[in-house]
Amino acid sequence: MSYFAAALARTDSGWTGVELDLSELDDLEAVADLLRDLTGDGPGPALLLLEEDDEHVGIVRVDGGVGSLGEPRVFLSDRRAVQQSDVAAMLWEHAEVPEPDDDDEDEGTRPIAEPVGDTGVLADLGTSPEQLVEICAEEGLLPADVLTALCERAGCLDALEQLREG
Repeated sequence: MSYFAAALARTDSGWTGVELDLSELDDLEAVADLLRDLTGDGPGPALLLLEEDDEHVGIVRVDGGVGSLGEPRVFLSDRRAVQQSDVAAMLWEHAEVPEPDDDDEDEGTRPIAEPVGDTGVLADLGTSPEQLVEICAEEGLLPADVLTALCERAGCLDALEQLREG
């Protein structure tokens, strides 16, 4: 599976970011530690933004500050990603995700994505929980488009685009 993963952090001088190779991180706590390092002594937040195989979006958030050890908050645009992706499973490692209901899937049609996790992960960054679910479910939007829309609302689109351009 192919993916794009960016870690973005709000600092005193604005948003900054790095592209990540998640194969070098063992678990969600390692991701959270890396995100905390990006905020330095500032309040953050720091976000991991993941798009994978044009199928789903993942978001991990930690808030910064000296001595901050707050739990990472995780959102996935589709619960099925946990069964289909090692990266999504690593981000969602301790969550209980219900198994897909076979009755929901008609042959020849793609089932509707079911978001899981903290839908309020971007609420203070311009995207309410309801808007997050709506954007993720909007027909025709690829995961890259979803992340673009979310970053535009949060004010970190320039940092994301710099990473995409390499």
